[in-house]
Amino acid sequence: MSPIRWPGRKMPDTRGESAPVALPTPLLRPAAAAGPDGLAGWHRTARVPVPRWPGAEEPDRDSEAFQRAALNTARWSREGDVITSSQEPPGSGLGGYLVSDAAYDDFEFEIDVWPDWPADTGILVRATPDGTRGFQILLDHRKSGNIGGFFGNGIGSFHAIAFTLDAERDGDTVRLIAEDPATTLEPMTADKPALLAETATVSEFLAAWNPSGWNRVSIRCEGTYPVITTWINGVRIARLDTGTLEHPHYDREAVAKLLGERGHIALEVHDHDARMGVDRWGADAVVRWRNPRITEL
Repeated sequence: MSPIRWPGRKMPDTRGESAPVALPTPLLRPAAAAGPDGLAGWHRTARVPVPRWPGAEEPDRDSEAFQRAALNTARWSREGDVITSSQEPPGSGLGGYLVSDAAYDDFEFEIDVWPDWPADTGILVRATPDGTRGFQILLDHRKSGNIGGFFGNGIGSFHAIAFTLDAERDGDTVRLIAEDPATTLEPMTADKPALLAETATVSEFLAAWNPSGWNRVSIRCEGTYPVITTWINGVRIARLDTGTLEHPHYDREAVAKLLGERGHIALEVHDHDARMGVDRWGADAVVRWRNPRITEL
């Protein structure tokens, strides 16, 4: 797919005809209206295990690991216009979500992000009120990660991605590169790109990504079985049609019943796991966010 530039704030309409775009609404109210962490309009939740898809095995809620995760919501703080997220305490391996109080059906969402390396984060849309289940737009800024693709959080565990990433370091500077498959922590299999309706190449993504500062992430989500499109700095990266998505553990009717036509937006701090550990989220890593804005369609 050739990269498509996004002039101004109006994204290409994936339905093939121009649609009017309403004035965007900030998702953060002034700090004076917020609580002690400055995060009005959002609520923090724990990143606990959930069934991998509707009807799958339930997690053991009495386990020590579940109880430990349930008591933690990660660290979210606001200073000026910037939200900073990290594990709490740093390096603990415990994650969490920051979830919008409001729910949305069809919308365009924009936010600036500046992640450290490694930091495994993402944005869930049509998410449940606790943020744990929904369609995740990946911002996996770590080895074997993907940015702009999709994962089915608790709705099928599908990976819809076309490339994986690695990094080269020069002191504190990190430059993203295409991953060498021989060194991967999470193999790219043929079924993953096949799930996408459209995709950019890794070269197109790397040309768009700013390795040392802010990146504008833009998401369009529309439909009962949503078509979700992502842009990075105005370059279209991927499109997922969940109405035609075929995956062994994805049932569109069951997912639609679980999530409904309106859902929340959730920002993620990932936890550690036995397979990746600190390669998933560095001990001192943070992710910075700013300027979240939504336009309802």
